[in-house]
Amino acid sequence: MTNLLFSNPLAFFIIFPGLLLSITVHEFAHAFTADKLGDPTPRFQGRITLDPRAHLDPLGVIMILLTRFGWGKPVEFDSYNLKNPQRDTALIALAGPVSNLIIALLISLFLRAELLPQLWVMTGLFQVMVINVVLAIFNLVPVHPLDGSKILMSFLPAEQAIEYESFMHRYGMFVLIALIIPWNGVSPVSSLIWPVVSFIVDFLI
Repeated sequence: MTNLLFSNPLAFFIIFPGLLLSITVHEFAHAFTADKLGDPTPRFQGRITLDPRAHLDPLGVIMILLTRFGWGKPVEFDSYNLKNPQRDTALIALAGPVSNLIIALLISLFLRAELLPQLWVMTGLFQVMVINVVLAIFNLVPVHPLDGSKILMSFLPAEQAIEYESFMHRYGMFVLIALIIPWNGVSPVSSLIWPVVSFIVDFLI
């Protein structure tokens, strides 16, 4: 991302804020959904807001600048406050990726309308749209601490869900790192999600 700042500063000042906004909306969606489903934990922690300061992790932002890969503050919720813990946990986890797909859809509609003649603006917005699709699909990978792990766990029988959760809490981060690290120039997770990302982007444009 820092390379983009020096090579194309105009695009940087669209893509970087767009990425921070996308992470903010993603985490807000988790918090808002948990609150609506009966858990006040996110509200008590000040997460029911679109203020980026409530959702951005300083280290995660620095990593975005250095590597283009970062993260926000995870939203905490207490499943004991939910009416249907299994279903509601899946809905809370799904809310984040869905919010990114909605952002991507709105940007695609804006791009289709061709309201801005400046090519660099349209290109920057297109990149933000792609980033949101990537965020959505990447977070659906069923590996802790990604949202997909909570979604998958909600569909597993109780015994398998407990075993899966135990394994992921111990080894999930190592599995995720192994998926992110490039092998022969391409990371396994890119090979996994990119066909889906490409399909959605092609559909949107």
